[in-house]
Amino acid sequence: MKILMVLTSHDQLGDTGKKTGFWLEEFAAPYYVFKDAGADITLASPKGGQPPLDPSSDTDDAQTDDTKRFKSDPAAQKELANTAVLSTISADEFDAIFYPGGHGPLWDLAEDSDSTTLIETFSASDRPVGAVCHAPAIFKHPKNADGKPLVSGKKVTGFTNTEEEGVGLTDVVPFLVEDMLKENGGEYRKGDDWASFVVIDGKLVTGQNPASSAEAARELLRLL
Repeated sequence: MKILMVLTSHDQLGDTGKKTGFWLEEFAAPYYVFKDAGADITLASPKGGQPPLDPSSDTDDAQTDDTKRFKSDPAAQKELANTAVLSTISADEFDAIFYPGGHGPLWDLAEDSDSTTLIETFSASDRPVGAVCHAPAIFKHPKNADGKPLVSGKKVTGFTNTEEEGVGLTDVVPFLVEDMLKENGGEYRKGDDWASFVVIDGKLVTGQNPASSAEAARELLRLL
């Protein structure tokens, strides 16, 4: 059971002068769900190497059991510091692909042609594709064989407009995940803001927010 986890390489929060990147819990929780199930995990990012961590996800009040476990796991830290360059990855080697969120993916992974090709390849071969929180931004460009957006007619979720409003970044982000999924024909669903909410449609698994990370990973495993 081989799972590819793809992280952002983008660290600038628009033109605010603040930093962004991946959200620690959204990486750590799925990583350990997969690890504890015996999966062989490969980490990749557009630029390779150490992906940028969103500093907001590393504050004391953002810590969870999984983030604490990661902080005391030198092997996992080493793995994260040495992500593979995304363009070198072959979809043939993996059984599933999973994207942790954070605001970073809105800028790089949403527009990354290597990522788009991987998602289209996994989907066309009926292998699970998972994304949580802001990571469903990756569905902006992937298409089905018929040329329609990959999420068209599919039940999906992702960070809500009201959650984005709650963190005060509605006017900073390049697009809103909820709006984009709807514009691409997705049947967008949402639960309560900040509560775990996961949607499965065929082999597509999407989680709404950080709290949904572990559940989204468990659902992806179930599909395997």
